[in-house]
Amino acid sequence: MTTRTVRSASPVAWPAAAAAPARLPTDVRVGIVGTGYTARGLAHVLGRTPRLSVSSVLTRRPLDEVDGPWAGLLTHSTDRLVAQSDLVVVTTGDAVHGTEVAASVLAAGLPVVTMDAELQVTAGSYLASLGLVVEAQGDQPGSIALLAHEARQMGLTPLVYGNIKGFLNHDPAPAEMAYWAERQGISRTQVTSFTDGTKLQIEQALVANGLGATIARRGLLGPRTDTVPTGAAQLAERAAALGTSIADYVLPERGNPGVFVVATFEEELGEFLRYYKVRLGDSPYVLLERPFHLCNLEVPLTVDRLLRGDLVAFNNGPRPRVGVAAVAKRPLVPGQRIGTAIGGFQVRGEAVLIADEPDHVPIGTWSGSTVERPVAAGETLRFADVSVPETLALRAWRWTLDAALAPASQGRPAAPPLPTQPSGRP
Repeated sequence: MTTRTVRSASPVAWPAAAAAPARLPTDVRVGIVGTGYTARGLAHVLGRTPRLSVSSVLTRRPLDEVDGPWAGLLTHSTDRLVAQSDLVVVTTGDAVHGTEVAASVLAAGLPVVTMDAELQVTAGSYLASLGLVVEAQGDQPGSIALLAHEARQMGLTPLVYGNIKGFLNHDPAPAEMAYWAERQGISRTQVTSFTDGTKLQIEQALVANGLGATIARRGLLGPRTDTVPTGAAQLAERAAALGTSIADYVLPERGNPGVFVVATFEEELGEFLRYYKVRLGDSPYVLLERPFHLCNLEVPLTVDRLLRGDLVAFNNGPRPRVGVAAVAKRPLVPGQRIGTAIGGFQVRGEAVLIADEPDHVPIGTWSGSTVERPVAAGETLRFADVSVPETLALRAWRWTLDAALAPASQGRPAAPPLPTQPSGRP
């Protein structure tokens, strides 16, 4: 395919997300952060999408070692990325790096679209206080948000925001992950984070925060069932007992990898819902299922919504309730370095309520940390257990923690610039 060349056109004047522009912007220059599987697929689709084109691709790899549909567009410079883009899509999966880049993009007044739940649950709340930040549809969180939005438009009230998981092994072997990475054409860290459940926990934490829900328990419920409807009904009963909506997942023997929403409905809709056969038996619930998610291929649909002013504005929210803690897969000893947290073989992620465990170390800030105290397998790592590098992502988490723990009576927290030094909070 031929990639369109960089243009020197003036940046697009972006409308507010809630206000439809009188005239749609044309020839929108899309910058991409990352050069992995998601970024490659996105670049291919953008090359075939009217009004959108790839303008710059930020990578940390040697420029002559990166394959993809972006000849002449690769750069190591965030300044170049910003200067040549009207909008930036972040796909890196590295929350520390992604936070630095996204903050620079927002400081320039450009919107940020993420296919990056790791970034969202780590720093998304802070970043959203700086400008327009939304998670794209395609990966499970954005697809769940879109399905929930459509449910509300049809007069339904979402009760369960569900993810369909196909396989789970909390401690897979490195050789097994290397085999599947080669077979599937994605990185070993991605395969590992999918397999050990870390990515799932991150995704559902984002869903809970962004859609005003909670989790039923630490680590989620995740019923193992024969079919999706069976598990969905179990989750609906638990949510009803709690009296609130929840984000969770099912692990069915049969079912396509996708998303679902269980919703309640007003009595007058009952006869129509029976006709459409979406009722869960005789229960007061309906099941809406989207049996696919196409990740990188769907990102342009979110960009198009932004252009048309009807964006489903979904991010980690101003007052997140759920974080993702790091849990040791095996014993850790003082002096041991954590090279890769998300998708590594030393720790995995588990969703927790921030109010219950405010001292947990968010797994998105972990890479490059050093263990300070002995940690047993299965133990949650706290800030007292580890030395975490001082980064913008860590400072963003401190800001987010203050926002999450502040009394609701204070309203939406203010968003001052992040301090350059630690605030005293771990």
